[in-house]
Amino acid sequence: MAAQPWRTGTIIRIEDETSSTKRFWIKIPELDRFDFIPGQFVTLDLPIHEQPNKRWRSYSIASAPDGTNVFELVIVLMEGGLGTTYLFNLAEVGTTFAVRGPQGHFILPDSITSDIFMVCTGTGIAPFRSMLQHIHHNNIPHKELYLIYGTRKCQDALYLDELMDLKQKLPGFHYFPTFSREQSVAEGLCIGYVHGIYEQLLQEQRNSPQFFLCGWKDMITEARQRIQQFGIDKKSIHFELYG
Repeated sequence: MAAQPWRTGTIIRIEDETSSTKRFWIKIPELDRFDFIPGQFVTLDLPIHEQPNKRWRSYSIASAPDGTNVFELVIVLMEGGLGTTYLFNLAEVGTTFAVRGPQGHFILPDSITSDIFMVCTGTGIAPFRSMLQHIHHNNIPHKELYLIYGTRKCQDALYLDELMDLKQKLPGFHYFPTFSREQSVAEGLCIGYVHGIYEQLLQEQRNSPQFFLCGWKDMITEARQRIQQFGIDKKSIHFELYG
């Protein structure tokens, strides 16, 4: 696949999602449509360093394709991170920078013929939000879909209300928002870590599911080991590392 060219992107909207994350809507004015496959990412060239490859930051697209030239990113502020410090403190509506993409192969199969487990932490939810909204908006046939999302506190959860609503609207969609530092949670929410949730589900699983993992390296490394202990072939485990 040929490399995508660099194009000019313009921030057209910014919203706080949590105390440490923001949502950025970026428009590519030179295109009528910015087409991508849910799960793909873009690379931003930010004015934070003299060397080009030290200016590049990649983020999964959080929105579903909608036929426009606008896409959404959800970004967490990293302490000491040059890229996120710039985006949080200096970027504003109207700010422009070079964008390359879409890129990546962390995508669902063309035909969803097996159950899908989506396991993520933090902003690793971005590609799964894109996938799930795409399935919902286009009535794409699918088997059971399990989204297991981990974060520390309820206040840190991304797209919580939206995904709780989607749970009611999308047949076969099972949502497990899981919090590691809460003592008690409302009905429909979980306490603990993502690993305990999918392990419990796998004990009841009678099919051969596909796993998609997105988040930090430690979580993904541990998840791959645990999942394979249930007899899941490593070829059925797909992952996207953050950081």
